[in-house]
Amino acid sequence: MDYFSESIKKAIRTVPDWPKPGVSFRDITTVLQDRTAFRKLVDAFVHRYHDQKIDAIAAIDARGFIIGSPLAYELNAGLVLVRKKGKLPFDTLVEDYELEYGTASVELHKDAFRPGDKVVLVDDLIATGGTMLAASRLIRQIGAEIVEVSAMIDLPDLGGSRRLRDEGLNVYTVCEFAGD
Repeated sequence: MDYFSESIKKAIRTVPDWPKPGVSFRDITTVLQDRTAFRKLVDAFVHRYHDQKIDAIAAIDARGFIIGSPLAYELNAGLVLVRKKGKLPFDTLVEDYELEYGTASVELHKDAFRPGDKVVLVDDLIATGGTMLAASRLIRQIGAEIVEVSAMIDLPDLGGSRRLRDEGLNVYTVCEFAGD
């Protein structure tokens, strides 16, 4: 892990036993509050993609918006919002996915991309990968190319990054919390 990744990881607050006993919640608000850590976070993504022709950043509702917005700005790319069902006002595509206790849905405007657009899909963390897999299916359905799915945090013990790779997606995360 490089210096930037390690400093960002140190800035993430771990809240034990939240929202339920046995869960270690990774609170990103401490990164956002720290101007140096937040700048390093955005810079890590910008440096990763600055030499690629990225047409759009697809940011997942809602914490993905925090990373996706400055990244799209810095890369001179469009910003596309992947929203929870019922939040977009125009014609949408909807994809359902499994949660621990039930299902959820994400949606995307049908005209969010042009076929062949190069897209980076962004969220705050990868846990089980369900939301990112659903969002990636929507993007591919429109005909856009997913260059990479990316997040600030990977929780590899939950298997999401492996599931994403198994679907043929490239995965990038700034830091990971494994076995802790």
